[in-house]
Amino acid sequence: FSQTPVGTFISEADMFRLSADTSNGANADITANLERVDDATFSKIGTGMTESSGIFTFPSTGLYQVICNPGVIGVSDNRNSVITNVSSDSGSNYDEVADASGGGGGSSFDLNNVYSNAFVNVTNASTFRVKFTTTSFGVSCRLVGDTNKTRTSFSFIKLGASQ
Repeated sequence: FSQTPVGTFISEADMFRLSADTSNGANADITANLERVDDATFSKIGTGMTESSGIFTFPSTGLYQVICNPGVIGVSDNRNSVITNVSSDSGSNYDEVADASGGGGGSSFDLNNVYSNAFVNVTNASTFRVKFTTTSFGVSCRLVGDTNKTRTSFSFIKLGASQ
């Protein structure tokens, strides 16, 4: 008995992480301390994403799954969010496509690993962009990062041809 695969196999898969905590209370685009995961057991598939000052560009057209999995420290703040923003016009305009939210209502330290997921139909690899933005972060709230292990991650998987 043999099975014949349907469609094509994944040709692109890549993951970046935050290598250091963001500043407390920062509500802004994530532009620094981003690194491709470099653990001994990590490997990407294909060319991989290109990142510059927090702007991610795609290596080819296709339908991509974009996963944001931030580690959020919330103190006295019920809703801290990381927004996934997509541009199809080289960054002139961005559309908020997903929201990963977490927080803690008490005055104590709360660490949440939250998640958002979006399908991005990249029809022109030279004009599509993705960036991630923190919003609603209270004065003592931040994202956690670590250069030795993944605590906040951004994953990109090409599922197939653009639609």
